[in-house]
Amino acid sequence: MDIQPQGGPPILVNESSLLKIRMLAEREPNLMFTSLAHRIDFYLLKKCFRKVRRSRSSGVDKITAKEYSKNLDENLYNLHERLRRGQYVPAPVRRVWIDKEGGKRRPIGIPALEDKVVQGAVAEILNEIYNSDFYDFSHAFRRGHSQHKALHELREKCRTLKIGWIVSADVTGLFDNIDHGLLRGIIKRRVNDKGILRLVGKWLKAGVIEDGKLYYPGRGTPQGGVISPVLSNVFLHHVLDEWYVKEVEPRMKGKCFIIRYADDFIIGCELESDARRIMDVLPKRFSRYGLELHPEKTVLIPFMKPTSRVGGGKGKGTFDFLGFTFFWSKGLCGYWVIKKKTAGKRLRRFLKMMWQWCKENRHDPIEEQYKTLCSKLRGYYQYHGVRS
Repeated sequence: MDIQPQGGPPILVNESSLLKIRMLAEREPNLMFTSLAHRIDFYLLKKCFRKVRRSRSSGVDKITAKEYSKNLDENLYNLHERLRRGQYVPAPVRRVWIDKEGGKRRPIGIPALEDKVVQGAVAEILNEIYNSDFYDFSHAFRRGHSQHKALHELREKCRTLKIGWIVSADVTGLFDNIDHGLLRGIIKRRVNDKGILRLVGKWLKAGVIEDGKLYYPGRGTPQGGVISPVLSNVFLHHVLDEWYVKEVEPRMKGKCFIIRYADDFIIGCELESDARRIMDVLPKRFSRYGLELHPEKTVLIPFMKPTSRVGGGKGKGTFDFLGFTFFWSKGLCGYWVIKKKTAGKRLRRFLKMMWQWCKENRHDPIEEQYKTLCSKLRGYYQYHGVRS
């Protein structure tokens, strides 16, 4: 397929490039990729632009997708030429803050438009390689995986493996604390292409602008960057996933499992002794890579199936994961089953947000209020409105 960009010669596009990378990665799990940068062609850049054009937030360049698309082919051709000649220089990331639970705030980094496009292209390539490397229990930012799939698998594992103890853990500030040197070393184990590594290095060192001031963090990859999800997944795949499969699970005396979604993960154990051993070693493992576990969110929870089959009620042990609370409860037939419901904090936060919205928009026309309110409620229900 040939694409004729404005102001330049046609560029030959091989639409099966990503498929070939995926098939090669699946066929040869120990292969080190050394020639990938040339896969970032005009066609891939255009594909990635279509994905990021819906983003309304602009970076420090203040260029919107609508403005960029006025001369799209010419702009992408020029971007491709700069990439090919090594003249591409990413702009600093614009940092904004969003509210979290408990009155806390979380930093979000917004790259410039062209940086989003190029990051998207590299992310496409890396995802094709690493998707076959990642374990099935890793569910974040992956094709064919989702939060609901992680929740379903968690419930089934607890039920079928007769899990009695839950290690619930959360990595503190993962995106802000990834060590650049360690990350590059981990990537090189599978991707040792100088062009790709150079681009990743440029993004890590691009700097951050906040309140008009530019500074260069020595660690982290901005949460909000298109490339950040795959980089964090690669990092935790080595730090946690591989370590658990190769070092932890073989040493357990009872049955166990792990489910991870980004920086949140659950380890279920049949035996209390196994769970306590994991709780002891987890902080040491993460500190080795410059990471810490959240002291309040990393807990050991008894989750044994209640023994009584008579009467109603709930089991004592509960734990939260991805906005849901898991608990034992009597089913319709009188037997104990694992159920889940919206976590109390999540529900209260949503109700507070809706109350605030209704208060601020009470003078709008009723029809507009109705449409917006329905949209917000549908969005909430699409995630939380699931059956146990």
